[in-house]
Order: sequence, then C-alpha cells, then structure tokens
Amino acid sequence: MTNLLGMVAKLAPVVFLFAAGVVFARRRIIDASVSRAFSEFAFRFAIPAYLAGSLYTADLQSIFNLPALAAYTTTAVVTAGAVACVGRWRGGGPREIALRIMAACQVNTAYVALPVFALLFNDVSPIFPVILLQVCVLTTVVIAVMEYTPSDPTDLDIPVGGGIRRGLIVALTTPLVLACWAGIAANIAKVRVPQSILNCLTMAGAAASPVALFALGLHLGGTGLRLRSADRDEYWLIGFKCVGFPLLALSIAHWGFRIGGPWLAYIVMIAAMPSPQNLFIFAQTYDTDVDLAASVVVKTTVLALVLLPIWAVVITRT
Repeated sequence: MTNLLGMVAKLAPVVFLFAAGVVFARRRIIDASVSRAFSEFAFRFAIPAYLAGSLYTADLQSIFNLPALAAYTTTAVVTAGAVACVGRWRGGGPREIALRIMAACQVNTAYVALPVFALLFNDVSPIFPVILLQVCVLTTVVIAVMEYTPSDPTDLDIPVGGGIRRGLIVALTTPLVLACWAGIAANIAKVRVPQSILNCLTMAGAAASPVALFALGLHLGGTGLRLRSADRDEYWLIGFKCVGFPLLALSIAHWGFRIGGPWLAYIVMIAAMPSPQNLFIFAQTYDTDVDLAASVVVKTTVLALVLLPIWAVVITRT
C-alpha cells in the first residue's frame, strides 16, 4: 500500500496537468477548440526540440537495448496478429482491422509516456526506440493499408504502390521522426553543436510535457466521456490495451527474453500507455470508425492514468 501511494504521489503532476485541462474546458475558462493549437505547439515544436536535444547528448548504446526492443516488437506483432484474427472473424474490412490493430498495440508516447517516464525514472531515453518503431514501421503499415484499400469494398480502382509510398513519406517526415534522426545523426557524427543551441532546445523542450498534458485534458474535457459503447469492439479493445497488452509485454519480456531490472520496467510502462491520439486523426482522415476511435482514445487515456500507479508497483515486485 505504501508503494502504491508513493507511485501515486510521483504521478500526481501528470494527473494535475491533465485534470487542469479538463476543468478549464468544462468550465469554459479556455475554449476546448484551443487544444488543437496547444497540441500543434507540443507535437511540431516542443517535443521535437526535446527529442533532438536529448538524443544528441544520450548514450545511444544504452538506449537501443536490442533484447528489450525485440521483446517489445514481438509483443506488438503477436497483438497485431491476434487483433487481425478477431477483426476478420467479426467481419471487419482491412481499414477497420488496421485501425483496431493501431488502437491495441500503439501507445501515446508523446503526450503521456514522456511526462510519465520523466517523473518515474528521470529518464525518457527508453521511449525513443519505441517512437521510431511505431512511426517508421507500425504507422507506415497502417497508412499504407488505409491508402491502398478503398473505403468502398466494390471500388476496384486502387492505386497499386501509391499507398505504400505515401505512407512511407508521411511517416518518415513527421516532426518527431525528423527530430529523432537529427539527434541520432549528430550524436553518431559527433557534430559540435553550440551550447547556446542546446540551451534553446532544452528551454523549448521543457514546455513539452506540461503543454501536451494540458492540451490532452482540454481536448477530452471538450469532448466529454460517453459511457455508452460506440461499437461492439470498443470495450474489449479498451480492456486489452490497458490490461492485456502490458501483461503480454511483461510475460514475453520476463519469461520469453529473460529481461529484468529497469528495462523490464520500461517495457511494461510503455505498453501500459493509452492508445495514441493519431488513432482519431487517422479515423477522421480515412472516414473509418470515427466514433470508435474517439471513444477508445478518451477511455484508454482515463483508464491508463488510473492504472499506471498499479503497474508501477507490479514491476517493482517482478
């Protein structure tokens, strides 16, 4: 019980900033529509600045732990296969299945994982490989499926190869990925970056976590929390994302790859993060299960914030 209370205390700033955004939106102190501006600032400027500066000064050998990355990738692949089978069994099309895979095995790294890792571990570097895996591989596959597959199953006029090319271009040119590659490249090449520039990146990056959490709270405060299910797949997706996926990650990493210590904690805590906000953006862009995506993003975020202290205690006892 003491450990649980200690973890709750550590994560209190995350809940405080998120709740402040919700309250400001619900009481109309700040219009919820402004959350988009906050999100754009965090996603396109503050978080990339933080990532670029952190990766430039990081020890890359310690960040890219191959057994840990293999364990997490295995968890994602197993999850994707299982969700695809369930989706196919339920009669879903390629777009619907791709969206559900994204909901189940991708996580909100930018808006939730970064501040949580900064508070719990005082180190966000273990998140970088997962960001690259998600954006360069998982998201690219989802975009390719969305682009390649027509919204109308009877439409046979499909631009072969165009979806894959567009998916690669979109994924590899996002600010987060460009910032990661820039920081890694400068680190490997031992480029001498002036301290004044690093100070600028540090100052901009310091705004990333609080602005991202406040923006997320504003958005969710404006949309509200609807308890009624938007889709028959909604609740099993939410349950699997918040409980099943981290349990699977724990099992595969601990017993399959014999990983222990801090890297086991990193893997489980990353897996315990909610579904990414991009899920809703993709659903809107490709007009696929928009209500389901919005509901999953909102409810996994709320449930994950409740469960994170419990997962933090579980990994300390494993």
